[in-house]
Amino acid sequence: MSKYDSKYLEEKLKRELQTEYVSVTDESDGCGGKFSAVIVSPAFSGKTLLQKHRLVNSTLSEELKEIHAFSQKSYTPEEWEKVKAQ
Repeated sequence: MSKYDSKYLEEKLKRELQTEYVSVTDESDGCGGKFSAVIVSPAFSGKTLLQKHRLVNSTLSEELKEIHAFSQKSYTPEEWEKVKAQ
């Protein structure tokens, strides 16, 4: 069982990446081993998808040592507006 929960991960991402929106969902039935996240940050501007994911993964590097599944959708604010409009 991981010592991390979705609230902890959201707060860290907000603090480290100055997110405009972040939502982390625990998909592991409470054991804290599997999470999915939607992250919107201006820090992603000008970055490829791989660069965005690496930035998030480096931000959560310690936590990902204990979490065995982490999926993410990382958007710039402009990309997020288009996604929400669909």
